[in-house]
Formats: sequence, structure tokens, C-alpha cells
Amino acid sequence: MTIKLTINGVPHQLDVEPDMPLLWALRDELKLTGTKFGCGVAACGACTVHVDGQPVRSCSYPIDAAADSSVTTIEGLGGAEGTHAVQRAWIENQVPQCGYCQSGMIMAVTALLDENPTPSDADIDAAITNICRCGTYPRIRKAIHELAATNNKSRKG
Repeated sequence: MTIKLTINGVPHQLDVEPDMPLLWALRDELKLTGTKFGCGVAACGACTVHVDGQPVRSCSYPIDAAADSSVTTIEGLGGAEGTHAVQRAWIENQVPQCGYCQSGMIMAVTALLDENPTPSDADIDAAITNICRCGTYPRIRKAIHELAATNNKSRKG
């Protein structure tokens, strides 16, 4: 079956089984390996990408559900502008330790800040359910709060 979708701004037609997880289409068919396989049951979030702006766990998201949609992976996050603000905050706060979960974590945080530019701790806890096995949650939260403060200043400014 041919599935049409746009990935990181580029139209694609993939001849794959409709129930193939989006993760494997990205990694195996398109060689976009920034999105990671973690658990395979949508629990850890390492595979988080955006489908039409919404975060989804691509390991359990069938590609036919993404048909005619726009998918953004970590490779497409910054776009032509370069590094995304969340990626810069990650670097400035030295968030990653091993880094394995970070592409999914960054995608989840980006979706949260797009929806809620100044989230509270409760908002962060509710929205960011990704697992970081290294336990860098304090640095993740600090980076989110710094981004929220910047968002708050720019809205007042």
C-alpha cells in the first residue's frame, strides 16, 4: 500500500504495510535515525515525533494513521533556522547524560511549549511522561522553566 505523508517538510510516498509502525518507516525506509526505539509499547517516549503538530509515540503509531499528515522528527525540528530553542536550552543546561531518550524528550517538550508557553510544574508533570533512565529530570525541568521565562518576557515585551 502506498502511504503519502510529508516528513520534515518533504513529501514522501512509501510502499509499506499500513500497520507498520511510523518509527520503522522513519528509521528503516527513510533512514531518519534520530527517532529512537525504546520500549515498543509507547511507554517510554524515546520515539516521540509530531504528527500535525501533536506528539505521538511512533513505535505504536501505524503509518496509515499518519497518511496525508505532516510529520516532524528531531531532524526537522530546527528547520531552515537551524537549532530549535529547546535544543539550545538542552545544550546550555547540559540536559543529556547518555542522550538516548533526548530526541523524544525534546519533541515532547517542544509540543508542550507550543501548546502552553509558560507551563507550571504540574503542567510539565502532566505533559512530559517520557522516561529518562539517567534521571536528568531536574535539568529538563530547569531548561523548560528557562524557556518559559523567555516566552513570558517576549509576550510582555
